[in-house]
This record gives sequence, C-alpha cells and structure tokens, in this order.
Amino acid sequence: MRARTLLLAALILGGFWYVTSRDLRLGRMLKPLASAGRLWSAPETAHGSGFQVDEQNNIDIYKDAHLATVNITSIVMQRGFFMQLMPAKGIGSGFIINEDGQILTNNHVVRGSREVTVTLTNQKQYKARVLGTDARNDIALLQIKAPGKLPFLRLGSSDNLQVGQKVLAIGNPFGLAGTLTTGIISSLGRSLGGDENGGQLEDLIQTDAAINPGNSGGPLLDSHGDVIGINTAIYGNGGSAEGGNIGIGFAMPINKAKTDLEEYRTSGRISPPVLGVQTVRIEGDLAEDLGLPRSGGLLVQKVEPGSAAEDGGVRGPRQIVVVGNYQLGVGGDLITAIDGKPVSGPGDVEKALGRKRAGDKLVLTVLRNGQEQRLTITLGSSPETL
Repeated sequence: MRARTLLLAALILGGFWYVTSRDLRLGRMLKPLASAGRLWSAPETAHGSGFQVDEQNNIDIYKDAHLATVNITSIVMQRGFFMQLMPAKGIGSGFIINEDGQILTNNHVVRGSREVTVTLTNQKQYKARVLGTDARNDIALLQIKAPGKLPFLRLGSSDNLQVGQKVLAIGNPFGLAGTLTTGIISSLGRSLGGDENGGQLEDLIQTDAAINPGNSGGPLLDSHGDVIGINTAIYGNGGSAEGGNIGIGFAMPINKAKTDLEEYRTSGRISPPVLGVQTVRIEGDLAEDLGLPRSGGLLVQKVEPGSAAEDGGVRGPRQIVVVGNYQLGVGGDLITAIDGKPVSGPGDVEKALGRKRAGDKLVLTVLRNGQEQRLTITLGSSPETL
C-alpha cells in the first residue's frame, strides 16, 4: 500500500515537471516567431497626435505664416568674362503684408533687377513691380497683381524686443521653399558693414535661428506669429556673409519698414531722410589731446554742400591733422547728443535717421568753441531708387 502511494506521488510530480518544462520550451520556440514581424521597439502606449506646447505653437504659426511667405527671383545683368552683359538669376524671400499683394523684402534681393518674379506657395507666379526702396535699411516694397484676396502677415513691433525671446524664420534657403527654423534673439542693436554705399546697416536684430542664402527678405516672427524683423544677412565663416549659417544671423527691425510704409501711404514714394554729414567717434585721451571733453562724441568730418546739415548750420573741420596713420579733421562741431539723447557710438546718427522721415526735425547738441549749442535741422530726402 505504501509502495503504491509513493508510485502515485512520483507519477504526479513527473507529470507536473513534464508539462511545465514543455511549456517553457514551447515559449522559447514561439518567441522568435511572435517578434519576427518587428525589428524595433515601441512605446507601450501610443502618444497619439499630442505635441508639447512650444511644438504646437511652432506648428500653428507655420500653418498661417508660410502661406504668406513668397519666393522672389530676380534677373540682373552682369558682365561676363569677356565683359559682355549676361543675365544672372538671384533668389530671395519676401512676405505679403496686405490682401492687395504688397510685399516686403530686402533691397539687395531686387537691386539692379531687370525683372522680378514672385512665386506663391501654390506655385503660381506673378511679375512684380518695385514700388520703392530704402537702401540705407535694405528694404524694398513690391507689388503683384493676383486675383482674389491674398493671405498676409501682421506687422508687430520691434521696439520692446528682449534678448532670449523665441523667434521663427521662414524663407527659401538655397531655393528650398517654405523652410521653417526657430531660435532666440541673441542680441539687439547690432551693426553690420557692407550696404551698397559702403555704409553700415544699423540697429539689427541678431538671432541664432538658421538663416542661409535665399532667406533674405523673409519674415522673422515672434511667438504670436507677428513680424518683428526682415531676415537680412548672415555672419559666415571667416567673418564674411558668404557660405552657410553658423548660428549668427541678422534681421532688420520691422519698425524701420513701417516708417517706410507710412511714407509710401501718405506720399506715394519712399525717400529715406538724409542729414548730409560724416562723423567719427572720438573719446578718451584723443579727445583731450584735441582740447575736447574726455567723454567725447561724434566729431564732424564733412558737411555735404546743399545738405540739410549745411542748411541747419552744422560746421565741418577747419584743418586736417595726422593721428597715427590716419588723417583727422579738427575744428568742426562735436555732436554730443541727438534729440536730447547722449551719443554712445558711431552709428547713432544712422539710428536716429532710421526713426525719422524726410521733412522731420532733428535736434543736434554740439560743442563749438567750448560752447554748447542746439541746432534744429529739417531733414532732406534721398533720391528715390526704383
């Protein structure tokens, strides 16, 4: 009886071991078959179409803004190897500012063009007319005639921008239409040499949003989708504006364009204000050596004949001296303030003019023969370039 009980217990244990070990072997055999259709890992639960708040903001802005961003192709005549005139194509960007088809872009995108073509996001093309240009601020206003009402962008304000705030750039880098990049404002009030007259572009917005050749003229947007700048230039390898993006791009503040637009609305033309004076910044030991306050200012080097500066009584140098390897005009007015604001850099005159229109008043505080004087000048206008 006891032997029979032991035999039964052994059979039960043996059967249990057989069944369980077989299941394990079977599981190991079937596991490769079960996963053979997928060679990657996936989240345990699907995330669906949800995006982070910042991602959704980018998406929403792009959906509207890219429809109003255009591709601009210009044909200019250039000299070939044998000095023959040959047509050359340039590309850039722009953006529609009202439903009637007016477009803002950079002056250098259309400068010297024999023909300007605008391509919309629906790939329809229209010949554009240049309504006016502001070479000093690298701004141009175009017009196309398209049927129906066009999508357009709102113009924000560039007066209260903050370093660190988010920005978005849309354009056609290297001809890749509708490209979006994002970044922040890296700095404000930057100057960049090299406008068409050999002067400087002043008061630029610096951004790390990727800007490349072909982005010029496109919109720089804030997190509300409002235009705060016009993408203008990049700082490339070796300190030039050639090549691709290295995280240093520049945009012209939109308020400068708004000044031009208001002038066009009221007068039918864009004619940036002109003062007609050339200056150099001096301070410190050099200023003291010239018998001027150490705080210095902008020393007048030339007053253009017939200019607003001459009419307003600005005086140029009486003699030329050599300082190091440079010639310096001395004896003229030292500008210490513009519209009541003390001068702080060589670009202050251009910055002040950027807030003015032809015919506006500009007040210069100057030091002349040791005496402070205030000169009220009515600004002239530059020839309109079309």
